[in-house]
Amino acid sequence: MIEAKNIFKSFGDKEVLKGVSAKMLPGKTNLIIGTSGSGKTVFMKCMIGLIKPDQGEVLYEGKSLGSMDEYELKDLRQKVGMLFQGGALFDSMTVAQNIRFPLDMLTQMSKKEKFDRVDEVLARVNMEGVNKKYPAEISGGMKKRVALARAIVMNPKYLFCDEPNSGLDPQTSIVIDELIRDITKEYNITTVINTHDMNSVMESGDNIIYLHKGQKKWEGSSKDIIFSDDEDLNNFIFASDFLRKAKEASRKEAERQ
Repeated sequence: MIEAKNIFKSFGDKEVLKGVSAKMLPGKTNLIIGTSGSGKTVFMKCMIGLIKPDQGEVLYEGKSLGSMDEYELKDLRQKVGMLFQGGALFDSMTVAQNIRFPLDMLTQMSKKEKFDRVDEVLARVNMEGVNKKYPAEISGGMKKRVALARAIVMNPKYLFCDEPNSGLDPQTSIVIDELIRDITKEYNITTVINTHDMNSVMESGDNIIYLHKGQKKWEGSSKDIIFSDDEDLNNFIFASDFLRKAKEASRKEAERQ
């Protein structure tokens, strides 16, 4: 389990995080949601260790990230997979080379073992046969699947996804959501996702943390969120008349049962 305790972070005189505490549940999809500027990206970067909080601590299985020595940090990095917002594939590398990159950097696997592992994760994201293609030769949705394959190639215990549906059409977004959700359950990964995609929230939100102006305003599951009385959360999620009507219908249906 990943636990954030009382995280504060400022940049100059701008306070971005104001005492955020949350637990990322193992084997679940943990979503961090909020408007632009709410602090969710900074919060994720604090959890990964890319940004050091001004106050508070992040714990992995009870061990403080800030107190880990270089060997412990190296061991942790091998257990973390990252799916970046834009995919972050290397344009000069083939699909196979992109996926193999963490294996080349962090393992002593043989060449055959690496090739076999690349084939395995490509098959897992339904991308067989594209090993020799370059990122410029595949679609945006395919790039995201390749990036996901790279994120899981090390068999991570923790998977972080920053806006995985950014720039994708609704149908492809659903495919990516389902892949992440299935992989999380299949490998019992602690998955943490920054998102503003409401389909992701409703379909994949085992545990949802809502940030507003640098503070945690609400926490619960996708089943709980339609019953929230938090005005800021409701304004964020049910921004359209259609969604507000859907929420009201769900409330009435629940009351009848």
